[in-house]
Amino acid sequence: MGFPEGFLWGGATAANQIEGAYAEDGKGLSVQDVLPGGVVKPASAGPTPDNLKLEAIDFYHRYQEDIALFAEMGFKVFRLSIAWSRIFPRGDEAEPNAAGLAFYDRVIDELLAHNIVPLVTLSHYELPLHLAQEYGGWTNRKLIGFYENFARTVFKHFQGRVQYWLTFNEINSILHFPILAGIMNATDKQGLYQAIHHELVASARVTKIAHEVDATNKIGCMILAMPRYPLTPNPDDVWAALDAAHDDFTFGDVHCRGTYPGYFLRKLREAGIELDITEQDRIDLRNTVDFVSFSYYMSVCESATDTTRGPGNLIGGVPNPTLAASQWGWQIDPVGLRIILNEYWDRWQKPLFIVENGLGARDELVDGTVADDYRISYMNDHLVQVGEALSDGVAVLGYTSWGCIDLVSMSTAEMSKRYGFIYVDRNDDGSGTLQRYRKKSFYWYKDVITSNGATLTP
Repeated sequence: MGFPEGFLWGGATAANQIEGAYAEDGKGLSVQDVLPGGVVKPASAGPTPDNLKLEAIDFYHRYQEDIALFAEMGFKVFRLSIAWSRIFPRGDEAEPNAAGLAFYDRVIDELLAHNIVPLVTLSHYELPLHLAQEYGGWTNRKLIGFYENFARTVFKHFQGRVQYWLTFNEINSILHFPILAGIMNATDKQGLYQAIHHELVASARVTKIAHEVDATNKIGCMILAMPRYPLTPNPDDVWAALDAAHDDFTFGDVHCRGTYPGYFLRKLREAGIELDITEQDRIDLRNTVDFVSFSYYMSVCESATDTTRGPGNLIGGVPNPTLAASQWGWQIDPVGLRIILNEYWDRWQKPLFIVENGLGARDELVDGTVADDYRISYMNDHLVQVGEALSDGVAVLGYTSWGCIDLVSMSTAEMSKRYGFIYVDRNDDGSGTLQRYRKKSFYWYKDVITSNGATLTP
């Protein structure tokens, strides 16, 4: 399939969905700790006993076992996030929590001992709750400084051990789930777009800091990628698709080009939104990223007239009548991954990294394993399209499948929506032994990595 030597095969997770131990070793609460129903059914009264994320799959105490399983699969890279609230429990302290840093020391050293490259996300939907409640989340400019302090702390602490960094997970998702950016009551468009600006400035400043701390650091942005197809050949539908895509392109354009695109500025003008943009902000935005990373799960159609929504269209779009869907209504479109890779490469000319892709499904554990041929088929077909994109000339650094070990769903806070190659015995009601089991896909992915993609079936 033409995968280059040194291609980074691996898996991806987020601290709030795997670690658990939400109140251990000085950790503060994050916005995720008060979302027992996920973003689909958000609540913000406080942690509740039915919030599976509070203990998740107990990676905090089982990381050695889990990393050994990743190494057995042959992982070259593992994407994890550092929970801001473990390092700065409130988010605005001057000095870090030593116990939080010590935990990630242990995890990263364990990865390196297995020759697995750490790929670290600084902010993966886990803003310290105090910053949301006290400051209004990213609507407040003060968060830029707090985030800089957090980033500089971990850059210096892990210098020489971590080279690949991502600033914000799926940064464009703030348009759809502002609560994950700490905006607890997002009814004001002015405030929402000011928060977007603050995040983009913070990302650019942190990119500069990363390079100042260590010139070998590679820092990327991370975008929720979703191809938008016109529902019909009607030019109005074609424009509807491009207009919707602009919402996602904006974030990559700023990260890669260092300035706001004209179509975005027009949208602000027509909405009567005037952002507080300082001259220093404009200078800071010129600190562009080294690579572009993204998640890819599905595509959608857009229409100027049809407002139909399917169960999986959580962030807009119209269902595509030509595609099948997962058990959660997410439409399955392997070719869309090739389209996104070509589109992003042509647009930004930055190396690309697929840092999330996978199939959420209900798995049945039988005799200590899961016969998840449906997951193997899904991933094979998507990885074949990555190979096609490589042949198209697209520069792709690597691929980390989402939820390489079963974890708690971000959107619905379920365990039953499983993505992993490793089954974790935990149920939606919190029961289970937490024992780990290798699925059929575990061995399939091991073969894919060992062969550098040669075992994929076109």
